[in-house]
Amino acid sequence: MNQPLAYVHPGAKIAKNVVIEPFATIHNNVIIGEGTWIGSNVTIMEGARIGKNCNIFPGSVISAVPQDLKYNDEDTTVEIGNNVTIRECVTINRGTIDKMKTVVGDNCLIMAYCHIAHDCIVGNNCIFSNNSTLAGHITIGDYVVLAGMTAVHQFVSIGNHAFVTGGSLVRKDVPPFVKAAREPLSYVGINSVGLRRRGYTTEKIREIQNIFRILYQKNYNNTQASEIIEAEMEATPERDEILQFIKNSHRGIMKGYFKSN
Repeated sequence: MNQPLAYVHPGAKIAKNVVIEPFATIHNNVIIGEGTWIGSNVTIMEGARIGKNCNIFPGSVISAVPQDLKYNDEDTTVEIGNNVTIRECVTINRGTIDKMKTVVGDNCLIMAYCHIAHDCIVGNNCIFSNNSTLAGHITIGDYVVLAGMTAVHQFVSIGNHAFVTGGSLVRKDVPPFVKAAREPLSYVGINSVGLRRRGYTTEKIREIQNIFRILYQKNYNNTQASEIIEAEMEATPERDEILQFIKNSHRGIMKGYFKSN
């Protein structure tokens, strides 16, 4: 904290063992938790709430006002959880009157040059590779991976454990557990590698595959597929999560199936 070449506003609340490197700037109304490291030339603006043991690399700007013409100087925040790594030149904007906050959960890795816009809600254990860009009002579940150069349209939702390949344009909602690729974005299978890493059994993975075969490979519309899945598949947390995601989708889920090699 005794860094003479950094600027820390007297109104900021900084834990005692936070490390702040030279030329960082921390504005008023900021809270930073224990064990966090703030790199050189980081700018943390009003409304930032940063948890414990985070690492924020040079050039990042956290909690700048939204790039939204409807924003009218509301008192909004960015809330970042614990054990989050934010690499070089990442930008995370404050919320608007819609949700009043932008949220990044625990244990996330946000790689260089990513952008998370206003009112996004990002879950825990997510990985966003370089240059991934989230427009406003996006909801992303836990354990989601966005490969490099992915662009996500405003108001889109991406379900838990989904994997989106690099360079994708995400215009529709992406259901949980799937791999999404190609243009237009299509279902290419379930994220079996990620699920195995997180302890899902072969039997559970097969159950999820069977659900998505009905949804994407049997030429049913979403309503027909959902009715068949509910009637014929055993009720499990995963089945119910998929059905609820489809039911709650406002933009509609991505369409199309591509058989990967």
